[in-house]
Amino acid sequence: MTAPLVIFDLDGTLIDTAPDLIDSLNHTIAAADLAPVTFDDLTHLVGQGVRVMIRRAFELKKTPLDERTADRLFDRFIEHYEGHMPGKSRPYTGVVECLDRLSSAGMRLAVCTNKAGQLAFPLIEKLGLADRFVTMTCGDTFSVRKPDARHILGTIEKAGGDASRSVMIGDSVNDILAAHNARIPSVAVTFGYSDVAVETLGPDHVIGGYDELTTDLVEKLMSRSMPIAAAAK
Repeated sequence: MTAPLVIFDLDGTLIDTAPDLIDSLNHTIAAADLAPVTFDDLTHLVGQGVRVMIRRAFELKKTPLDERTADRLFDRFIEHYEGHMPGKSRPYTGVVECLDRLSSAGMRLAVCTNKAGQLAFPLIEKLGLADRFVTMTCGDTFSVRKPDARHILGTIEKAGGDASRSVMIGDSVNDILAAHNARIPSVAVTFGYSDVAVETLGPDHVIGGYDELTTDLVEKLMSRSMPIAAAAK
């Protein structure tokens, strides 16, 4: 039987990146004389990559943004974010112990994030977590990204896993909807960056801390899995 595969989102799920996202975004939009955003704003901004985050910041401040300026600000964000990595970003409480627990039980681990690869890979490496995952797919790994089911299904394929033995852990509608679209079970964390209560997103289970992500829970959830046909990949 294929080993169970536990797939994690990155920002707001495995790693609390909020302080650095806010710092880099505020550094970026300051060049356009926009007022700073706050953590409360961040939940409305993240989830679809840097370009969308910048555009949403301008929309939040009711300021127009042309493509030329957007390109310039994108480069400014990337330079600042990469230059300060990992900054204040840290794994959430209990993450390392949870990864140890799942791995010790013979489960394989993967990351599926909408974050660009040039930002995701260095971050997870500098935090000392890269060796724990059999694969990591990013917002630019495929031609699609979450909530498209093919992002998760592609991650499962790269990990050598089976959709019927996989579960998705995330903090946002993109994660829960992508899992639903791929017909694999999902676990929502309450401590991430969702702008609505994660319970309203329809996850199969909700946890408030990584001590609750047990091997028994993973196995129980996978027993309900109904993967879509391979032809849908």
